[in-house]
Amino acid sequence: MKKKIVVIGSSNTDMIVETARIPKPGETILGGKFSIAAGGKGANQAVAVARAGGDVHFVGRLGNDMFGRQAMEGFKKEGIKTEHIFFDDEAASGVALIFVAEDGQNSIGVGPGANGNLTSESIIAAADVIASADIVLMQLEIPIAAANTAAKIAKDNGVKCILNPAPARELSDKLLGCVSILTPNETEAQLLTGIRIETEDDCLKAAEILQRRGVGTVIITLGAKGAFVLGHEFCGLVEGFKAEAVDTTAAGDVFNGVLAVGIAEGMPLKRAVTFANAAGLLSVTKLGAQPSAPYLADIQRLYESREE
Repeated sequence: MKKKIVVIGSSNTDMIVETARIPKPGETILGGKFSIAAGGKGANQAVAVARAGGDVHFVGRLGNDMFGRQAMEGFKKEGIKTEHIFFDDEAASGVALIFVAEDGQNSIGVGPGANGNLTSESIIAAADVIASADIVLMQLEIPIAAANTAAKIAKDNGVKCILNPAPARELSDKLLGCVSILTPNETEAQLLTGIRIETEDDCLKAAEILQRRGVGTVIITLGAKGAFVLGHEFCGLVEGFKAEAVDTTAAGDVFNGVLAVGIAEGMPLKRAVTFANAAGLLSVTKLGAQPSAPYLADIQRLYESREE
């Protein structure tokens, strides 16, 4: 039987403009291709879980509008359980405006809309599915009160909680104490610890601070370099895979979603991170957030190309 993974988070519609480079403040750049794709950190992670073979339930909030209805249709096509996706009659669905440069780097502005109305009460309404999960996966494009409530429900019921602390913000020790696995990138790790991440030793120092604040395992994602892990069964750098980046949007979301699948399926920590690294690499070779999430067979093929 597949393990149940509950993803709690945001859903956005991404409006993407491909440009030669990211515009400077006050600058207009003409040219480039425009496209619309499904996105939002929570929804991206849910799709990544589904495509990697996980049984995923999504808890989120959509506007009762065209974008919200399209998002719901997309979730159902991916096989995502939607019983705890709430419609909001007051706020519009979330949107993200994204510039993607020729080198694959991006600049993103988000209008959260209904995501900002995912309240603690909404989380409590989904308490049964959270309590019965094998893994709960969250990010921070939702109100922090909702994240706190979900993390506490998970901890009280012995459910592993993976928190991707993005976008970066300060977090309480109370929340971190409920987190089984924390997955910051370099910027987020620096905000949480005050340690500038430049070397593996910096990663270790930052991870140790986070563990002292209550986190179980810390995984600092380092882009193409891979991820630094401090856990009970492994400590060190897990190297990434290499490819030419087309669009780095949602690479971290894909990493987290596939990591959740690996952990839920009982993979050893290092193997689960390597598996997630492979998925993250595949995601940067395609444009768009959810469209770039790879399928299980492709992840396995790339993963197996590297000797353990």
